[in-house]
Formats: sequence, C-alpha cells, structure tokens
Amino acid sequence: MRVCVLLILVVSLFAVSPVAAGSRPDAHAPIGVMGDHTHEAGGLMLSYRFGYMRMSGNRSGATHQSPGDVLQRGFAATPLDMDMQMHVFGLMIAPTDWLTVMAMLPLVDLGMDHVNVMGRRFRTRSDGVGDLRLTGLWPLWQRDGHRLHLNTGVSFPTGSIDHEDDLPGSPGRVRLPYPMQIGSGSFSLIPGLTYRGESQALSWGGQAQGTLFLDDNDHHYRLGDRAELTGWLARPWAPWLSTSLRLAWSYWGNVRGADPRLNPNMVPTADPDRRGGHRLEVLPGLNFEVPLGALGQHHLAIEFGFPVYQWLYGPQLETDWRLTVGWQHALQLFGG
Repeated sequence: MRVCVLLILVVSLFAVSPVAAGSRPDAHAPIGVMGDHTHEAGGLMLSYRFGYMRMSGNRSGATHQSPGDVLQRGFAATPLDMDMQMHVFGLMIAPTDWLTVMAMLPLVDLGMDHVNVMGRRFRTRSDGVGDLRLTGLWPLWQRDGHRLHLNTGVSFPTGSIDHEDDLPGSPGRVRLPYPMQIGSGSFSLIPGLTYRGESQALSWGGQAQGTLFLDDNDHHYRLGDRAELTGWLARPWAPWLSTSLRLAWSYWGNVRGADPRLNPNMVPTADPDRRGGHRLEVLPGLNFEVPLGALGQHHLAIEFGFPVYQWLYGPQLETDWRLTVGWQHALQLFGG
C-alpha cells in the first residue's frame, strides 16, 4: 500500500501541465519543514502546526522485538506503543532584509502503554509546554529562482523534565523515563543551511540541520545530539493546490549521563544507552492557498510520513507513521 501511494505521487509530480507564474501554492516548503524561507523587511508570518506521531512495537537494530523478547532480557516491563501530539505556535518577523527571526513554542501531550512481567497493562501520560526555540534566518545567496540561507537557532529549556506518574506496585508517583519528559532540560544550538529553487513547473529544496545540547540538566544528563537532512520536490496543479514529496533522514544519539532516579533495569526507556538510532522517511504532502477576502491569503498544508528504514539502539519503540497539519498567514507590517 505504501509503495502504491508513493508511485502515484511521483507520477503526479510530472503528469499535469505547469501552473502559470504568479501566486504559487508551493511557495512554502512542505509543512513538516521549519525555517524554510526568509521575509523582506517588515514581513510577519503567523503559523500553527498540529503534529501526531504513532509508535508501536519494539526494535533492536533493524530487527523487530516482541514484548516477550524484551521481557526475557530481564526488564520488569516493556513499552507497547506511544502516541505523541504536538501543537506548535510560530511567529516569523523580518526587521531587515538580511535577517528574519523565528520563534516556535510547542505544547506537547505524550502517552505510552506498557505491559509488565505479570501481564498487567498500564499507561503513563505527561503533557505541558515544551522547549522554546528562537532562530535567526540569514539570506546568503539569491539568483534566478535559487535561494540559500543560514539557520542559527537556540533552544531554551522551558519544558519540564520532572513529570511523574503512578505505576503498578509503586507506593507513590515515580519519575517518568526520558522519552516521556516534555523538555530537554538543556540549552542547545541548532545550526542549519536551507536551499530552495523553483521553475515554472516545479519547486524543490533541501535542508541540513543539527541540534547540539550544550550542558547537563538538573538531573545530570543531556539528550543525544541530532542531525537531520531532508529534500523535497513539489508540483503546482492549480493556483490554489500543489503536491509535494519529501525524503527525511534523521540521526539521534544516546542520552549522555543518567537520571539517578531512573532504574535502567526496570524498562528499556529508562536506559540511557537505548535511546539512539537513525531513520529514513518518505513524506507526501498537499499545500493549499486559500483567499479570504480582506483577511488575505492563507496557506493550509498537510503532510503524512512513514519510515522506509529505521535502525535503533534497542529494544526501543519504532515509529509507524506521523502526520502534520498546518496553517500559515503572512502580513506586511512596513516596507514591501
């Protein structure tokens, strides 16, 4: 099924005549890419994204692990599946032509189902405000439909790493493992480089980005650094509709240090040496330009993705699919 969907989208990118030049629905990258464009002086953009990720089943390396396989390694419990919901509110503003500032604030809701060695199932939950991200976007080069800019971001530890929940057999609330904490507890640098190009018939682009955690948090650990590389191709079908196809590769390292209140023998998610991995995903998407009269042009987009390969320092929950739905609206405060 996934292969059929992918083939249909690839063919659709080339199957229709190009849209006339003008307002383009593919003027933005797919909604799952952040910091993909800059603005002229006085430009302002508001955005909202809803993200949902579904994870189920465990994997060690590239091999699937059943709950029994995990429990036979000596753990008292194993995760079965996890749901992650995220509401991300964004603001972009350009004080000058050579700098666009972007702020992103997430609200996160996490839920994870488990089973223990006695066969009892239980669920843990956490929710709250995540880490605030501020990014500067610096245009480097622009010519004949090609643009290149530098991304320089900083993440602030505004998300909690103190979430607790009730567990079977525990006399009180227990600190939740690393993937169930909303924040990182650490400052981080987020360098990146973004390229975009377009012709009358197509648009395309790519982005490389890293996340480097700078310090141990108050619980004596820091999350593993990340590296992400993505590229996309988009085709407008009409002045109000375009399709896109994106490939995304990501790598993330194991946790460095350890929270002393977590027992790595209780559940794999509490083991700092079982948190890293890498993954390659395919993500088709749709983009819409919606005119609302005096309220201006609004950009609506949706992107659905699934892994075609993942390798995990496991046992660790594997990703099944993810969905991103978003809204963007640009305004001109001055200049233009």
